[in-house]
Amino acid sequence: MQLIRSENAFKIILNDTIVIEHSEKSPFIHLGVGKESIEQHYGDFKIKDKVIEKVPLTQVAFEGDQVTFSNCGYELTLKLALNDKRLEINAIQYDESTINRVYFNLKSNKEERFFGCGEQFSYLNLKGRNFPIWTSEPGVGRDRSTLITLQADQMGIGGGDYYTTNFPQPTFISDKKYLFHMDTTFYSDFDFTEDQWTQICVWGKPNSLFIESRDNYIDIMNLVTKTFGTQPMLPDWLLDGITLGMQGGTQAVYDKVKVAKEYGIKLSAVWCQDWVGKKLTSFGKRLFWKWEKSEEQYPEFEKLIQDLHKDDIKFMAYINPYLLEGTDLFNHAMEMNYFVKKRDGSAYIADFGEFYCGTIDFTNPEAMQWYKQIIQVNMIDIGIRGWMADFGEYIPVDSVFFNGKSGVEMHNEYPALWAKCNYEAVKERNLLGEVVYFMRAGGVGNAKYCTLMWAGDQSVDFTIHDGLASTIPAALSLCLMGNGLTHFDLGGYTSLFGNTRTEELMLRYLEYAVFTPYMRTHEGNRPDENFQYDQSAYCLEQFAGFSNLRHKLLPYIRHVVKENAITGIGAMRPLFMHYEDEKCLDIAYEYLFGRDLLVAPVHEAGVSEWEVFLPEDQWTHLFSKEKFRGGTVKVSAELGNIPVFYRNASEFRDLFKLI
Repeated sequence: MQLIRSENAFKIILNDTIVIEHSEKSPFIHLGVGKESIEQHYGDFKIKDKVIEKVPLTQVAFEGDQVTFSNCGYELTLKLALNDKRLEINAIQYDESTINRVYFNLKSNKEERFFGCGEQFSYLNLKGRNFPIWTSEPGVGRDRSTLITLQADQMGIGGGDYYTTNFPQPTFISDKKYLFHMDTTFYSDFDFTEDQWTQICVWGKPNSLFIESRDNYIDIMNLVTKTFGTQPMLPDWLLDGITLGMQGGTQAVYDKVKVAKEYGIKLSAVWCQDWVGKKLTSFGKRLFWKWEKSEEQYPEFEKLIQDLHKDDIKFMAYINPYLLEGTDLFNHAMEMNYFVKKRDGSAYIADFGEFYCGTIDFTNPEAMQWYKQIIQVNMIDIGIRGWMADFGEYIPVDSVFFNGKSGVEMHNEYPALWAKCNYEAVKERNLLGEVVYFMRAGGVGNAKYCTLMWAGDQSVDFTIHDGLASTIPAALSLCLMGNGLTHFDLGGYTSLFGNTRTEELMLRYLEYAVFTPYMRTHEGNRPDENFQYDQSAYCLEQFAGFSNLRHKLLPYIRHVVKENAITGIGAMRPLFMHYEDEKCLDIAYEYLFGRDLLVAPVHEAGVSEWEVFLPEDQWTHLFSKEKFRGGTVKVSAELGNIPVFYRNASEFRDLFKLI
């Protein structure tokens, strides 16, 4: 990293590449004033910014490590620290009473590729588009050209777009092999649309930002892990076989487990999100948000858990950070002032879709401790060994938190606090590595506090932006942000406007899920209208076959997950992590599962062949045992024959030969 100064100008050069260049004609920093408009409908947001003033800070002056940028009476100072591989900018100061927008311009070029900015469902390479950093529902359809997106928008503002995501992060990796991170929780926008520069706008003063380089992507991942942490090891019970999502109560669970065993399904756990009871809304069957077992829905609940445990089957449940109005837990939280508040000091009770809830304020230490105890006493202590820790995106922008911050500033930080609540609840019971929870909302902080991510609510179809395919770049972008353990609802989730799950979709998800950190089904938001795994003998037989394939691969899967826990390198990795071939930088729908398996999920309906790009290496098709050296190949891909290849040099090749 090299700083070159000249009169009223400077350059910062990284490995012969200019990453920052300031001059009067092209200033590094602008200051501005904007007036935002934020429309919120549940967890969906329509955000607009009216730029009132944007002033280029054309003048620059150095005094030691302090740099002052100025123009037209506006001034910003910062401290700049530079060493061989790292540039850090901190101690940023300006008049916050008059300025509410800061813009940073980084040098780029047309061919440069960028990856990250959190979990991205539509594009792995970010160049050519802008990406707002704001946690939200991703939306239904996420494609402005489709009818389903239009219908979802008409129902609210729920259609989404290519950039809407549960898990945004003000961080990216360049193919110039550097990591950029901005430390802020404010709304920001990363604009990669211009050929020659990248502009980053933030709606408040960032704490700091840095650029740090490494020689290769593996070393960059070590830097990511050092910066953000990594997820702990997953337990063997979660890795072995499949978790079946089921609802309906105690007897229904016994019945479904019996059928699964009769068909030879390798069952690791049952996931019963309705353990708290159900509430029917126009969206579908919702849960009764009170986080206590439902004696009516699940009589003899503890006995059910014990009976399952005797068969080496765990029981998994559901919780979120909201409490339903009128319940005992809600009333206690109201009495103790544990909810996020309105500006007038009253509890912020919000509509969550035909029922009203309060949001736990995790910046209040007493509220955090109380909610941890709910998880511990009502879930962990009675034998529940895993759960979906849902939501986190719905923070109202006009709310006020215990720590004095507004909903706008806390909005992106809240998911990590929710993760921390779950993490500490498990850790305090000394059960990290045995008890698992999975989340969809996230941001900076999730990597060290969340045991497992999941991709949220995909539509039950093959669409590229919101169907099965979208979970692949989602996993790869999460990996690059230090969240190397993720999975998806096997079969998808969202069924609206006549869009329903088919058996083919379920089976394509099934074969793909084997080669991910975790296999788990979901009945979806409208179970009665969608195909379920146990509705055909053929599907049950396939579930048996692939869950047992998972069992055979357990030594390798365990190795991959352990490697992530130690190094943070990620279980599902982009091809360019291990192959320097430039073509690998553009592959968004294939991935490496660990170092030694290349997986190319079939994400279209009605196909029996699939085209796969193989980096130059010696590969063997996992099922047919056909040999390949590299390049683009076409292979058979009928149902049940997912294109998967192993490296001949793998230390696990003897295991793979037996598949």
